[in-house]
Amino acid sequence: MLAEAAQMLRSGGLVGFPTETVYGLGADATNPQAIERLNQVKGRPPEKPYSWHVHSVEQLRELVGEIPPLAQQLIKAFWPGPLTIVMPTKRGVVGFRLPDHPVARAFLRACTVPVVAPSANRSGSAPPTDAKEVVAALDGDVDCLLDSGPTKLGRESTVVEIVDGRLEIRREGAIPRATVLNVMG
Repeated sequence: MLAEAAQMLRSGGLVGFPTETVYGLGADATNPQAIERLNQVKGRPPEKPYSWHVHSVEQLRELVGEIPPLAQQLIKAFWPGPLTIVMPTKRGVVGFRLPDHPVARAFLRACTVPVVAPSANRSGSAPPTDAKEVVAALDGDVDCLLDSGPTKLGRESTVVEIVDGRLEIRREGAIPRATVLNVMG
């Protein structure tokens, strides 16, 4: 099933998949038509960026080149896990996440292309924590759905951004703000 889902994504399809936080809706980050369709399904403006999900730190290195020291510290402390790190890259500023879910990681590895993956719901709605909620939220707009039961955390990832060598917390999620700040000293 993972190989078929990955092929669907590489062909421009939208694939729902579990993470430890909520279900994501994956699209090929390199396919403008897939991103446009993702925007339509989500009801999201095209200028709002998506985070990129990676299957490993090695894949992240391939995408960004040099990982800033603060990002390296966060990766060591929280990855794989519910932390999205926004950092400068060759492509501009991008958010990256390495999920701590075996199905998500296997799916992302099988895709062989970078994957953008917002929550699998319409913008403004609660993020889905199981496959039934994805089906209810997207009403047939998902091409493939990997059902792995309920998510472990049921809350979106914490989002941090590295700006001019310092850390800013953009959204408190599954990892509390105090925990992130404690690790960063």
